[in-house]
Amino acid sequence: MNLSELDYALPLERIAQSPLPDRDASRMLLLNRATGAFEDHFFRELVDLLRGDELIVLNNVRVLPARLFGRRAGSRAQPPGTNSPAREEYLQTQIEVLLVRQLEVNTWETLVRPGRKIPVGERIIFSEGELEARVESRGDFGLRVLRFTAKDGIHEALHRLGHIPLPPYIKRADVPSDRERYQTVYASRGTAVAAPTAGLHFTPAILQRLRDRSIEIAELTLEVGLGTFEPLRTERVEDHKIHRESYEISEEAAAAIERARRENRPVLAVGTTVVRALEDAAEKQSSRGGAVAPGKAQAEIFLYPGKPFRVVQQMLTNFHLPKSSLLALVAAFAGREHVLQAYRHAVTLGYRFYSYGDCMLIR
Repeated sequence: MNLSELDYALPLERIAQSPLPDRDASRMLLLNRATGAFEDHFFRELVDLLRGDELIVLNNVRVLPARLFGRRAGSRAQPPGTNSPAREEYLQTQIEVLLVRQLEVNTWETLVRPGRKIPVGERIIFSEGELEARVESRGDFGLRVLRFTAKDGIHEALHRLGHIPLPPYIKRADVPSDRERYQTVYASRGTAVAAPTAGLHFTPAILQRLRDRSIEIAELTLEVGLGTFEPLRTERVEDHKIHRESYEISEEAAAAIERARRENRPVLAVGTTVVRALEDAAEKQSSRGGAVAPGKAQAEIFLYPGKPFRVVQQMLTNFHLPKSSLLALVAAFAGREHVLQAYRHAVTLGYRFYSYGDCMLIR
């Protein structure tokens, strides 16, 4: 498949820059993956649109305040005055670090800007030495491995100094309310650097209504990382090398998934991260019938049109960027033409796109 086949036109004003006041007020486009037919709904109608025997699988990962702003060691600690000739020199020492994937307790793979100026051995200081990092190695596309040290513990320093890593298409700085709204209401563990955004629409009341209908809910944890927002860099989609993401499926969740499969009940994945974890787990067990085994693993699977789905029959997902691995996944699940036709409809009707935007229920 050519990358151009995953393209669509999106006016900039359709990209949601902030969340709606109420999580469950989002619009929801219901797409029939077999026929391509679609209907306009609101997310708060979700419970009534379900059959009632679904197994809903959530990603309970928490988002880490993963964006840090520091300076190169040896540079000025405070900015010079506005009219000072040294101000430009000071600004050039500012470093932005985005944590991507935890490798060890104090070591992270990161994106660093400006990366070209940061050699191996360079030290980066955050907030007057409360947190420091040393560049251990360099990679492609601005990736650096950093080893952190902190006066009061790494995670304490990150939560105090870090910023919520809003995606680059949100053209504003993060604000305190993003710490709550760029987090699902059921987030409970892990250190993701991006939100599993399909889950942002859920409220405690919606979850209770699902339980009142005796709809089963299971949770897994996938550490959302670079694979979620990394662009496709090859003209031939199949040649893309997707980033790995860590996930863990509990024994309880694995048992619920296998029980639903035995009973021919649909597995509804909330978000592409859940899809990726479940399908990766099943692919790793393909020689044993594709059963989802409990435990920790690295999601290496890249789902694009033509790839099989072994577990997921339904998906709740937000709208995704053109020419992205996530759009390729959704196109693989529901058919490229069906998905792009639905996207064109959503654009025409003013749906809100991307992380803080509206959603689709595909079944």
